[in-house]
Amino acid sequence: MASGSSRRRTSWTRAKDSDRNQTCEILDTALADGQLSMTEHGERVKTATTATTLGQLQDLVSDLQTDRKLDVPVITKIVNRSVPAWRAGWGIKAAIAAVLVLFGVAIGWGLYGNTSSPLDFTSDPGAKDDGITATVLTAPRQLQSLGGFTGLFEQMRKKFGSTMGYELDIHSDVAYLDRPDPQDNRRSLSYQYRGGWGVPTGSPSTVDADDRLVDLSAFDFEKTLAVLRGAPETVGIARADVTDTWLRVSPAEDPATPEAVTVEIIVNSDFGTGRIELYADASTLAVWPANR
Repeated sequence: MASGSSRRRTSWTRAKDSDRNQTCEILDTALADGQLSMTEHGERVKTATTATTLGQLQDLVSDLQTDRKLDVPVITKIVNRSVPAWRAGWGIKAAIAAVLVLFGVAIGWGLYGNTSSPLDFTSDPGAKDDGITATVLTAPRQLQSLGGFTGLFEQMRKKFGSTMGYELDIHSDVAYLDRPDPQDNRRSLSYQYRGGWGVPTGSPSTVDADDRLVDLSAFDFEKTLAVLRGAPETVGIARADVTDTWLRVSPAEDPATPEAVTVEIIVNSDFGTGRIELYADASTLAVWPANR
């Protein structure tokens, strides 16, 4: 009977404690004669103590040189053709890990994916075409031109709701504006334009008795630009010496026209400054040649 029982033992036959102990003894011998390192020995012993089949035990000792053989008859060829049990254990763990990863990918795709499949990695949320067309800002930066004047005052209307103010200075690429403080009309705020009107600069200042609120855009753009471009010759400054030319738009001093503006053109150089004052229609009010 014992012989017949042994012949029926296969790699899938459940292992007994005696089988596990026998395997550990063989592993101890292999450690002693240098076939196994301490790490390998520890791993195999740990596997042997938890092995459930004779095939798993056989795989742990099948590559060792030893006179002692594990008492697992009949199954040698079967085990050698199969994947080692301790390797199979790692394979199962790897398969489970892969399933979990794919499950996580599927969840992530369900929450954030924008492709036809969770395995389609050709696009991410930031790369997907959202259909939004580009907006190119066309705010003027060269202000001393017809388009510059028009754009500057258009930006004023968008920012403040009107082109009313106390004073506006227009340089070639920057402008400065004084207008009422919306929280207290007894004070004024200063703004700077560089492609757009920013937040107020500095602290509010008290409005003087001479300050008047006027429409700063109420002058002839084209005729004023013509005078501006001939201003160096008008005030007697060589063009090569000009360092800056700019305009100041402010309320007219004539009490008979309280809503009118005066445009002052200033030409600066290292050798003097000249000024031209114009009425709103660009006719000449006064000319001050450069100091010499």
